[in-house]
Amino acid sequence: MTGLLLATPVALLRRAAARLPLSPVRDGSVLAGKRVMVTGASSGIGEATARAVAARGAHVLLVARRADELDRVAGEIRAAGGRASAYSCDLTDEDSVKVLVEAVLDEHGGVDMLVNNAGRSIRRSLSASYDRMHDFERTMEINYFAPVRLMLGLLPSMVEQGGGHVVNVLSWGVQVKAPKFAAYLASKTALDVWSRVAGRELYGDAVTFTNVRMPLVRTPMIGPTEVYAKSPALTPEQAAARIVRALEDRPLTVDTTVGRIAEVFNLALPRLSDAVIHHVSRRFPDSKAALGSD
Repeated sequence: MTGLLLATPVALLRRAAARLPLSPVRDGSVLAGKRVMVTGASSGIGEATARAVAARGAHVLLVARRADELDRVAGEIRAAGGRASAYSCDLTDEDSVKVLVEAVLDEHGGVDMLVNNAGRSIRRSLSASYDRMHDFERTMEINYFAPVRLMLGLLPSMVEQGGGHVVNVLSWGVQVKAPKFAAYLASKTALDVWSRVAGRELYGDAVTFTNVRMPLVRTPMIGPTEVYAKSPALTPEQAAARIVRALEDRPLTVDTTVGRIAEVFNLALPRLSDAVIHHVSRRFPDSKAALGSD
């Protein structure tokens, strides 16, 4: 009964989070003239972010695996009067990342800002994952090891040039700790913590980090999960507006109301929060895609 009572206010909070106003386009944005790298820039949040930062005068460096889609986005940005360079790269491959970093350092002298957006999500219960260790390995590879590998390549030049900023696109789930997302949220939480530690180590070098704990966003990534079909969600452009704010204002985190409430609930009443979230989550079983063989 408790779970049902709390399910309604949580749903209302989700709707409120999805309606948060967009950050307005600013005249004389601090992004003007900056070199901003965006990973996962061939579609979804990454594409919308690349367009948004280019519109504010930044030179956007687009990174993703699909060269044809990257060229499309870069070409459209240039046609609109922006500056864009495209780099096809498999961020899970160490050699490919080395080539990317060397090319960017050689051609642009480094980057001023990095948006770690590329990633993958898996929603699958543990009971359906006992023989799927690869789920945990592949989410850690792209969601954690890949951005860390890229940051280790680019941070030295940020320190040398006197500063820089990194934005990590995470999930409000790192605060909610939602069932069925063990693989995904563990990888995002690892990046969240890594960046907070790095921010403290590099504080004196003027290299800063922002963790954007994003709510649900309507992209192809959530398509296979039927429960999301009618769930409130941000558009990629709304998500990009939050990332732009993170780039311009450099807060430690960009959170949602739901995430903050869940974090306090988890800390103040951990056993009760476990019970409530357990019962609520049982109303939303694994999707057909999650129970498949992929």
